[in-house]
Amino acid sequence: MRRILAALAAFSLTVLSSPADEALQKFVYEKAEMGLPFRISMYAKDEATAKAAAEAAFDRVAVLNSILSDYDSDSELSRLSQTSGQGKAVPVSTDLWRVLERAQQYAVRSDGAFDVTVGPLVNLWRRARHKQELPTPELIAEMKARVGYKNLRLDPEHHTAELLVPEMRLDLGAIAKNYAVDEAVAVLKQRGITRVLVGGSGDMTAGDAPPDQPGWRIEVAPLDVPGAPPPQIIYLKNRSIATSGDMFQRVEIGGKRYSHIVDPRTGIGLTDHSLVTVVASDCMAANGLTTTISVLGPERGLKFVEDTPGAAAHVVRMPDDKIQFVESSRWKDVPKAAP
Repeated sequence: MRRILAALAAFSLTVLSSPADEALQKFVYEKAEMGLPFRISMYAKDEATAKAAAEAAFDRVAVLNSILSDYDSDSELSRLSQTSGQGKAVPVSTDLWRVLERAQQYAVRSDGAFDVTVGPLVNLWRRARHKQELPTPELIAEMKARVGYKNLRLDPEHHTAELLVPEMRLDLGAIAKNYAVDEAVAVLKQRGITRVLVGGSGDMTAGDAPPDQPGWRIEVAPLDVPGAPPPQIIYLKNRSIATSGDMFQRVEIGGKRYSHIVDPRTGIGLTDHSLVTVVASDCMAANGLTTTISVLGPERGLKFVEDTPGAAAHVVRMPDDKIQFVESSRWKDVPKAAP
């Protein structure tokens, strides 16, 4: 999913550097992984060190794609989906287990607003965007019968997963890329590079701040309508950020916008024109929360954020003709540049 956050130019402060900081150089590497642009910005002592670390991080993302992709029919995730309804409890890898376990935690907490079994409905609405026509109620009902987080059974003792209903399809689009971002940062830190920012199509995880800066400078873009609040500039350090919305992936049919984000409970693409930005402890949490808020709506969604330790959310939406702007209580604590 394309995102709309971007790392901006360096912001200078009158802070003295240590000799170690002065020896660091900035390096930026970009590569397409998981069908998306991944970008690594880091400070390292030399190019050889930086390049080797970036290659290791990208290699880790490529491995995760072979596990978590719902496009690759031979991925571990796809092979698991192919066992749906067969009464098989399938042993899964540590990486797939971590993602599925987190997904189910959000599904239970949100009463199904977040649901990685939503794959059949996601595919249905992909076709709707391509054909520029709404799915029929009968087809929506047919796909809904294959969806439901309670039909994904995890066994924590044996690390197995079982899909209880035939023709289920898991879709980890809301968190797989974000897990990969976090894992790329972990690889870089293992190599001693801590001043790093990794982004996967805009969702980001930051390590330590760049030299002489309070954090990595990030723009939270505004809603794409006249009169929307201007972008905020925040500083990110040892935190993650993600944004969900319908600015780029949507379809308009009969004068009504339908988002790529599908409500698993109704089977319908969301019609609320909005941008939801979350800062959280890790990238998987950040994007899991943006999706949950998008589906639940701002009132219930922000309560969900308030109940998540350390998370903060910023929501701009235009449900009708009036712009609405809401934030969770902890958003005020996110470091920001002066307007």
